[in-house]
Amino acid sequence: MQKLRIANSKPVVFLTGAGISAESHIPTFRGEEGYWTVGSKHYHPTELATRQAFSELPMDVWAWYLFRRTVCRRAEPNPGHLLLARLEKHLGERFLLVTQNVDGLHLRAGNSLEKTYQVHGNIDFMRCWKECCTDLFPIPLEIGDLERGEALSEEQKAILVCPKCQGLARPHVLWFDECYDEQIFRFHSSLKAAMKCGALISIGSSGSTNLPTQMVTQASARGAVVVDINPEGGPYARMAQAGGGFWLREKAGTGLQKVAEGLGLT
Repeated sequence: MQKLRIANSKPVVFLTGAGISAESHIPTFRGEEGYWTVGSKHYHPTELATRQAFSELPMDVWAWYLFRRTVCRRAEPNPGHLLLARLEKHLGERFLLVTQNVDGLHLRAGNSLEKTYQVHGNIDFMRCWKECCTDLFPIPLEIGDLERGEALSEEQKAILVCPKCQGLARPHVLWFDECYDEQIFRFHSSLKAAMKCGALISIGSSGSTNLPTQMVTQASARGAVVVDINPEGGPYARMAQAGGGFWLREKAGTGLQKVAEGLGLT
């Protein structure tokens, strides 16, 4: 990582995926822990995380998300999250964090909302299902925790409403049958950042989602230094190496430490 030298005028974009949160013991979205049972049917996460599923089984989908939210709320930011908060302070205006994770751990670790683009949403928030507005509302604390397999009470169901129109609220996440947009999910802003950066650091991303892949592709094509931190090889590792960048074949925390040193943070 000693070869990593980025001019002071060049921004640095950090792109995080499930790998960084796995070190806080948050199960990966598509793992066995993601399956959910409704009646006698077992649902794969990709079946539940859709507008279609929510339109048919809103409270069952809410129960699944509130269970996942409980898991996230019980987790703590790990050294990788904390190091990214330090890097924001170190790099100042040169820093931007784009995260695919909805667990909110980056904000809890100390990264600012202004410099953290949550391109898949945040599981601690909800918004109007009927889209009377695009406002984000914190899920009320009274909702409490939900254990695996636990059904929502009538009191909990009554809380999950839009504060403006009193209609049904939905989780603030990007579902598989939805598209990125700028207003809610910072689509164009993320691409613009990738096209202007001097370096793009991917951390624990599988390379299976559209916007992050566009970002890495754009950054690499424009000559930015691409670094992929991931124990497993994937498309971002190949793009990094093909463009003269780096594949750090290790976990998020240790790989980020090497990047931080290359960026002058000791």
